[in-house]
Amino acid sequence: MLFLGLMAVLIVLLYLGLPMFAALFLLPLGVLLAVEGGVPALGEMVIGNLDGYLLVAIPLFMLMAHVMVRGRVVDDLYAAAFALVRNLRGGVGIATVFACTIFAAISGSSVATALTVGKIAIPQMLRYGMSRKGAFGVVAGGGTLGILIPPSAPMVLYAYVTETSVGALFLAGLIPGLMMAAMFALYVMATEGHARVPEGEELPTAILPVLARAGWSMTLPVFVLGGIYMGVFTATEAAGTGALYALFVAGVIYRTLTWRDLLSGVQEATRTSSMLLLIIAGAAIYGYMLTKLGVPQRLTAEIAAIGLGRTGFIIAMMGLLFVLGLVLESFSIILLTMPAILPAMGVLGIDKVWYGVLLTLSLEMALISPPVAMNLVVIKAITGAPLAEVNRSILPYMLMLAFGTGLLIAFPEIALWLPRAAGYAG
Repeated sequence: MLFLGLMAVLIVLLYLGLPMFAALFLLPLGVLLAVEGGVPALGEMVIGNLDGYLLVAIPLFMLMAHVMVRGRVVDDLYAAAFALVRNLRGGVGIATVFACTIFAAISGSSVATALTVGKIAIPQMLRYGMSRKGAFGVVAGGGTLGILIPPSAPMVLYAYVTETSVGALFLAGLIPGLMMAAMFALYVMATEGHARVPEGEELPTAILPVLARAGWSMTLPVFVLGGIYMGVFTATEAAGTGALYALFVAGVIYRTLTWRDLLSGVQEATRTSSMLLLIIAGAAIYGYMLTKLGVPQRLTAEIAAIGLGRTGFIIAMMGLLFVLGLVLESFSIILLTMPAILPAMGVLGIDKVWYGVLLTLSLEMALISPPVAMNLVVIKAITGAPLAEVNRSILPYMLMLAFGTGLLIAFPEIALWLPRAAGYAG
């Protein structure tokens, strides 16, 4: 298949050490020069794909996340979570899942969620008697919620590429995200129920002050998403307003954000966004090459000839996305695969919102798949544990994510009910 051949060549270029954006420029330019002798209107093509109002939301959401991380608001999130569930079996592990869920809605990043929550939660879980395997696994698994629970930067990019409603995607990810969080919490309760407060340690009894302090950060996702769904502002305006809200909380309420922290956050958000925009520019030429080679039409014809059907196509794509996720990051996968498969999705009647959530779940599995995965590398960096030990901790969470993906394939309404109830067509 031509599409898979082109993907294989691209992966080889990446393994040779080329940056993603350079590989995306060089491969299609080389192919188009050989096939057509040139690329007409190259500048207009690149600028046209970068000139999107929705794209502004991505650096703003990233800035919001960096401000909240550098403002160290996650400390109170974890304290509030532990105050609520400390008396349950495995309460310290469940508190970690809870903190990951809330912080995922703030950061929109799996790696940031695993890193930030893990620094606080792993020492605490080990002190309270959880096994090393259990503590490592719950942070790595809980961290994957960062790109599923809204707001999510990959979902914003997917919405831009596929011309899908951001609001519908955010709502569609909410119930599956909470479903996966509930699975993780039940697993911790069943396997790490022995974890408890050490003998002689007294815990503060006043829960309300802890919740009140954490309330500022816990209301950020509600503020951002509520504004979108109530029609107060667009997704891009919500990102800008959320960044201002984060600055207010970290700088005025918590007073933990220094000017140096702010500058560092702006630099990091700018660096990441610039890299993404370069990848989008390269992906524009890559998509043009696919169109000129007739890849979408060939792919659609091959699917029809094989007779995969909607479910078979979805399962095949989930497998491909998982494999790609082992070597590519989420933004690149969205930009590389969607131009080729969108026509096939239209022919098969696949809902773009539903597919967006399935895609995100597949990317989550790749984030924690050994031998090397970003969330696992983060845990190794935090704890100094051997990577082999960290890898062994993640199998139950991979199986739960696979089970959740299967449920979503079998019952699309898990993702689609909420956006449809909110009035989004589809």
